[in-house]
Amino acid sequence: MVSSTQFADGAVATADRQSATIQGLATPALLLDRDKLDRNLKRLRDRTAARGVVLRPHMKTAKSIDVARRAFPSGTGPITVSTLAEAEYFAGHGFTDMTYAVGLSPDSAQRAMALCKTGIDLKLLLDSAAQARALGAAGRAAAVRPSAFIEIDCDGHRGGLRADDPELLNVAREMAEAGVALAGILTHAGESYALSTPAALAAAAENERAVAVLAAETLRAAGHECPIVSVGSTPTAHFAENLAGVTEMRAGVYMFFDLVMHGVGVCATDDLAIAVLATVVGTKPEKGWILVDAGWMALSRDRGTAAQRVDQGYGLVCDLSGKPYPDLIVGQASQEHGVILVRPGSAATPPDLPVGSKVWILPNHACATASQHDVYNVISSGRHDIEARWPRIRGW
Repeated sequence: MVSSTQFADGAVATADRQSATIQGLATPALLLDRDKLDRNLKRLRDRTAARGVVLRPHMKTAKSIDVARRAFPSGTGPITVSTLAEAEYFAGHGFTDMTYAVGLSPDSAQRAMALCKTGIDLKLLLDSAAQARALGAAGRAAAVRPSAFIEIDCDGHRGGLRADDPELLNVAREMAEAGVALAGILTHAGESYALSTPAALAAAAENERAVAVLAAETLRAAGHECPIVSVGSTPTAHFAENLAGVTEMRAGVYMFFDLVMHGVGVCATDDLAIAVLATVVGTKPEKGWILVDAGWMALSRDRGTAAQRVDQGYGLVCDLSGKPYPDLIVGQASQEHGVILVRPGSAATPPDLPVGSKVWILPNHACATASQHDVYNVISSGRHDIEARWPRIRGW
């Protein structure tokens, strides 16, 4: 096991590092390849910069100050969060420009205002007059002026108003009357996760852009300032070409990628930056099973690839170099056991993995898998040394 002795940046102290390797880790354990992380971060950072929009990374996947520092090597920058616990955590590490991209409740409005009172620019999200009034009341009670986006529904995925809904202007009026500053509009092309061709993804990105711009223009035509036009999902962020009228892009899982994103066509399996390290604890040769100590408590229950062309079960099984075994997946999972088997219909032969062997398992959904763990065990590509242990924030 890696000792808790660390440098300020999370690096493992030299004395510990000498014995800290993948082979020495207690399993299941979460691995993070720093080189792949940096490569993924640079890919989208360069892409958005070339198109003249601000990148506001969504920290809901990583939930780690150490990862955030890789995203912003020169300091801090604008981020998106999915919980107020994240907002408080990142504020404590010097981040001051944040968007809380989850629909507002009266309770969360009060808690958010306490953070704003400390000088944090925390922009909130709403899509109803009732939320606007609740936020205005919370702001008055805290003696601060809140700021919020109006959420726009671009594809019927979840919350938000349609760009042509008359309620859009009513919500904007209620915000003004309640003393809530209109930060702009925000949309998320969540249905892009169900796509799998470049043409379809490009069309989804253009629809996301066009709907967002229409909503912003509607507000401006009615006399409302709408400074920020915020769009984003990892698939559309990587396939958008025309971003005219958009001011910022949000994405989160792009930092690590996962098998769902691979199935969508956004990344290769070699781009996946996290994996769960597991140990073989049994075999059932007569069934073609290999049992490991990583069940759904380590991998999550997410089966996001089940609806895709290739079903990856609970995860794709790799050797310790990160190379996938042919058609080898975690086909079944209970709380603390995973059953590794050859994908149904495949003619591949299961590898010889005796008890005590270690494998790593690529996740279906990086956000869900990472959330099962307290710390990232950081490695470099092609190396087995544990170079650092980066804690994650959990909770709401």
